[in-house]
Amino acid sequence: MYLKLINKILSLYVLLRHGKLPREYKYYYRHSYYCRLVQLKYTIKDHFFKRKYKDIAFGGEFAPDIMYALPFAYWHFKNGTLRKTMGAKYTRQLYFFSTDHEEVFDNRYPAANFNFEIPHVVYSHDYDYSKWEAPPLKEIYKNDIYVFEKPILIIANRYNSEWDGPPISFFDIPTLDYMFRQLQSKYTIIYNRPRPQHITMDNSDIHDLNEFDWLKKTHPEVILLEDLYKDNVANSKNYNHMQLMVYANANHFISIHGGTASLASYFGGINLIYSKKGPEHYFGCFYKLFPRLSGAKILHAKEEAELKNFISEYFA
Repeated sequence: MYLKLINKILSLYVLLRHGKLPREYKYYYRHSYYCRLVQLKYTIKDHFFKRKYKDIAFGGEFAPDIMYALPFAYWHFKNGTLRKTMGAKYTRQLYFFSTDHEEVFDNRYPAANFNFEIPHVVYSHDYDYSKWEAPPLKEIYKNDIYVFEKPILIIANRYNSEWDGPPISFFDIPTLDYMFRQLQSKYTIIYNRPRPQHITMDNSDIHDLNEFDWLKKTHPEVILLEDLYKDNVANSKNYNHMQLMVYANANHFISIHGGTASLASYFGGINLIYSKKGPEHYFGCFYKLFPRLSGAKILHAKEEAELKNFISEYFA
């Protein structure tokens, strides 16, 4: 009853302040304000007592995990108030600063994205960074192992179902072929598309793009990140750990929206994101939020022609 009343009041506030909004996005405005209200009850603990009290649990999707839950936890760590973190499988190395981190979720659940105990919920028209600090993943995981003669370029692909439908934003084989041919002379290209056994699954199905065999035959100069993981000369604990170590040594990324682009944005340099559609476009996430993860320069291509233009201007 109390929650329904709060939501009605916030809905009225959103209407009065922002006017009519697209139906599919307006509840994100309400969620943003509600998250801020929830944080008010922690004002004394966070800013005056500063004792270790905060337990943070997040079982949502990978992108909101590393964009919202992880920086929230790191802020509490720096603030001296973090007690414990709980996350999905393979997150121990992401939450490296947490002295008590448990991997309690075997799968990621989209409904868990709406965790109002965290200051941000998926998308916002006005991001609040008062309890948000991205951890220095590049600084922590930079190493002398994954070093090559030419600078590393990570091409991070995905081929997943989107919004309960077929894949929309992805690099198909002709596009991959174009990028490899254009950039192989200048970079050591590392191709990354994690397979289901490498990650914690959510409600998105990973489809078969059939590019791995083609790539080995046509572009043997391209390194597969999964092959680096098989060799595992760095003794990484899991595939996520391997990604962190390889990405930390790179300054050039070409990625796809979602968790793929979010992770690449943590390592500075330049990240070209290919995203044909999504709420990120409406809320301007690629230019408001993503650069704050590491100071990376973010480019957003909506169409293949735009992708190729950015590659020619910033990578070739």
